[in-house]
Amino acid sequence: MIEEKLKAIIRDVPDFPSAGIMFKDITPLLQHADLVELAVEKFVEKLQGVEFDVIAGIESRGFLFGFLLAQRLNKPFIPIRKQGKLPYHTISESYKLEYGQATIEMHEDAFPAGTRVLIHDDLLATGGTVVAASKLIEKLQGVVAAYCFVISLDFLKSAGRLSRFSDQVFSLIHYEE
Repeated sequence: MIEEKLKAIIRDVPDFPSAGIMFKDITPLLQHADLVELAVEKFVEKLQGVEFDVIAGIESRGFLFGFLLAQRLNKPFIPIRKQGKLPYHTISESYKLEYGQATIEMHEDAFPAGTRVLIHDDLLATGGTVVAASKLIEKLQGVVAAYCFVISLDFLKSAGRLSRFSDQVFSLIHYEE
């Protein structure tokens, strides 16, 4: 099963980026082209029947599989970046992290009103970043069609924070504790 294969590759990094946090590092996965391909295929399977027009990936690890998935499904890709990183006119949304505060941005012309957006990131933890990304989508009068993550820390119960935007949440790996 893919979940066990991916869990065997994901690296735990204690106390990163601050004390008490167990960081789930997907970079070892990127060294295994066969597993990356398998992960993309599994995302494609999970998204069968979900209607969306574009994929938005959240900086920076959300770009990795988000862009591969967009290419596989022949969908446009929209980067959601940290404040000050996009070169054109942007809209922004600030949010709290478990270890501070951050602001993300998206180009103000990323998509037309009514566009259905799949939001991708590598990890669903407390949900702060992805809720902020969802608010950006709404600011441009888009619709969050679904979410997909490589990893979900289910014990944090963050999927409930996303239900205001979409109840379609897909993850390849689930951690219960």
